Amino acid sequence: MSEENRSTERVRNKNRGSYTNEQGKEKRNNHRIEKKTDRSDERTQTEEEMINHHYRFLAYVSFKESRKIYTFGYDGEDIKVNDRVVVETVRGQELGTIVKECEPFFVQNNGMEIKPVLRKATDKDLEKEQENIEKAKRALTICDECIKMLGLDMHLIEAEYTLDCSKIIFVYVAEERVDFRELLKELASRFRCRIELRQVGARNKSKIIGGLGTCGMETCCSRFLNDFDVVSINMAKNQLLALNIQKLSGQCGKLMCCLKYEDAQYKEMRQGLPKLNAQVEYKGKKYRVTSMNVLLQQAKIENKEDVQFLDFKELWPDIDFSNR
Repeated sequence: MSEENRSTERVRNKNRGSYTNEQGKEKRNNHRIEKKTDRSDERTQTEEEMINHHYRFLAYVSFKESRKIYTFGYDGEDIKVNDRVVVETVRGQELGTIVKECEPFFVQNNGMEIKPVLRKATDKDLEKEQENIEKAKRALTICDECIKMLGLDMHLIEAEYTLDCSKIIFVYVAEERVDFRELLKELASRFRCRIELRQVGARNKSKIIGGLGTCGMETCCSRFLNDFDVVSINMAKNQLLALNIQKLSGQCGKLMCCLKYEDAQYKEMRQGLPKLNAQVEYKGKKYRVTSMNVLLQQAKIENKEDVQFLDFKELWPDIDFSNR
């Protein structure tokens, strides 16, 4: 065989081999797609079964010290208020507490999935919970060491294991977004389980840590608040407070949540009243409103010659204050 023929044959073999490999890849990819489709169909079917499952009862569960209540489906009749139960959540298996009597479950075709109560907590589950608390303390120390080693700008708050230890959740605070890919690799190699890093804001941090407010009572966020409403500086203005941000801020560094509690009441009491520094006329003289106490319904007016402390009724007789 001539050199030219041998070269032509090599090219043919090469092309044939490439064609065969492409065919093999295509077949393998098709096989993978079929398998993936089968798994997807199976997963979808399982989710639909959970969504369409008709539980007998609706159980009301809260976790740890949170006041927030979550609903779960249950078929038994052996749980009551204050019982500890094991439930299936999006994070995995967790221990919760029944906080309200179970109610009959009425099926709603809204397509929403409801997770189940797996069982009433056993002594083994309660022991496991205590073990996980101790493990989480050690995990917190290890994670903090890794953060310092990698030089990441994040402040770790707490760590928590799911009941079956299949997942550990680290909660942290950071001013900006953090690239924690290397941290995830390091933690995964040490703990050999799924890792979740959850960034929270300053108010969530205060809720987790707790403390005392300026009123001397436990902070509202750690005592009973579940959701944080928007608190603006206008609420302090409505209540005629001195705009001292340090005095108006809670231990989280944000405006105190309690500013919102009485905001609607102050708006109602100030309805129809002039703003501060507005010009008013009293006994033929012009004055400036320098301060008001809407609770006592008193105002301070002054000009260059005189200062007066007057009741709202005397200053503004045309306004009805009987319902304020």
